[in-house]
Amino acid sequence: MVSISVDLMGGDHGPEVTIPGVALSLERHPDTRFVLHGIAAECEPILARHPALQKASTFIPAEIAVQMDAKPSQALRQGRYRSSMWCAIESVKTGNADVCVSAGNTGALMAMAMFCLRTMANIERPAIAAIWPTMRGESIVLDVGATVGADAQQLIDFSMMGAAMSRALFQIQRPTVGLLNIGVEEVKGNEEVKEAGRLLRDANLPGLKYHGNVEGNDLGRGTVDVVVTEGFVGNIALKTAEGTARQIAQYLRAAMSRTLLAKIGYFFAKGAFDLLREKMDPGKVNGGVFLGLNGIVIKSHGGADADGFANAIDVGYDMARNGLKARIEQDLNLYHSRRPSDLSGPKAGVDEQGQ
Repeated sequence: MVSISVDLMGGDHGPEVTIPGVALSLERHPDTRFVLHGIAAECEPILARHPALQKASTFIPAEIAVQMDAKPSQALRQGRYRSSMWCAIESVKTGNADVCVSAGNTGALMAMAMFCLRTMANIERPAIAAIWPTMRGESIVLDVGATVGADAQQLIDFSMMGAAMSRALFQIQRPTVGLLNIGVEEVKGNEEVKEAGRLLRDANLPGLKYHGNVEGNDLGRGTVDVVVTEGFVGNIALKTAEGTARQIAQYLRAAMSRTLLAKIGYFFAKGAFDLLREKMDPGKVNGGVFLGLNGIVIKSHGGADADGFANAIDVGYDMARNGLKARIEQDLNLYHSRRPSDLSGPKAGVDEQGQ
């Protein structure tokens, strides 16, 4: 039995989307127990439409919901102990749930998760890992928004956490890891990236295989199983890819409706275009994983529909079922038992928006 704590109030549409999403995930994973957090007046009428979910869940009323535009400091000050987001995270801390899922404000979710769960031993800053569609299937990219300006040690930590996630999610015994850079040559890039690459190669960790540097065009190719970068670059890459996918979809839609012949061609190729649209839909690979905390937290797209929110819950289910936290701790303990003592670097921070 996997226990999942859900913030029902998060996202652009709140319980109207999150509750049907939870119900859909329950159909996929009947061995799941849910701990649901939300404002009773808004959630209970919708929950009544899903009797199977009511039987498989516990609903805990919350006083307030964190607004999508709230600053992390404001959300932490006003929503600590009272909001559905905080209570959902706290269920993981108390052991009442294995994982927390929210579609709420990213910065607030990260601030509350760090304050409530704290980071793992030997981890200075957490990372947000995204599942990235590629020509070879799917890979993992991190960090996509939590830690801006990561130093060499933090990039190494991200590498180990991403590799552990790849083993848990994709069952890859020794994932390949690459550092995102402006070129594949070892002499390129800033000093932190070059130092991280040297240390990863020298460490020869059993939980991952260091590939070397990768470039931006390697993200879509699936050159490696795990792509590692700091949060500023990673967040730009993620949003650029999502924007490009929507742009291509609009181009195709306009081209297919331009002439009668194009419309006829679309009719015969509709199955192929449907498959392409599904591959390019960010909601199909929804669910950013907060790594490096003493508990698993999943961030769903705020604009996800019920199916997309269910996909984020499914990611949390897989992470809990396959022991992500234990895998990360094992890799970190092994590395730090052999770690050179002279490694140092600037401390990284999280920006005010959590981006």
